Amino acid sequence: MIRTALTFVFLLALTGPALAHRVNVFASVEEDTVTVEARFSTGRIPVSGEVRIEDANGQTVATYPLGADGTMQFSLAGLPYEDGLAISVRTGDDHEGYWLLTPADITSGGEGS
Repeated sequence: MIRTALTFVFLLALTGPALAHRVNVFASVEEDTVTVEARFSTGRIPVSGEVRIEDANGQTVATYPLGADGTMQFSLAGLPYEDGLAISVRTGDDHEGYWLLTPADITSGGEGS
C-alpha cells in the first residue's frame, strides 16, 4: 500500500511541471475572421509566440505573430479551409498547444453559434 502511494506521488511529481506550462489554445470563427486565444494553464498570458495555420494535409498555409495580449485574428480569405484547419501556438519559451477547426466550425461561424 505504501509502495503504491509512493509510486503515485512520484508520478504526480513528474507530470506537475509539464502540466503547469501547457498552452491552452482556443479558436472561434465569426463570418470570415478567426480569433485565436492562448493562455498557459495557470492563466498567464504568453508574451510572445507564433501562430501556425495548417490545412487538412498538414501543410503550413500561414504564420502570424501572437499578440502581446495572447490573441490574434486572421481572415479565412485565400486559405484552403474547406476540410478544416489546425491552429497551433508556440510561445517564445517553446511551449505549444493547438486547436482544430472543423469544417462545421468554420461554416457555422457566421450563424450565431
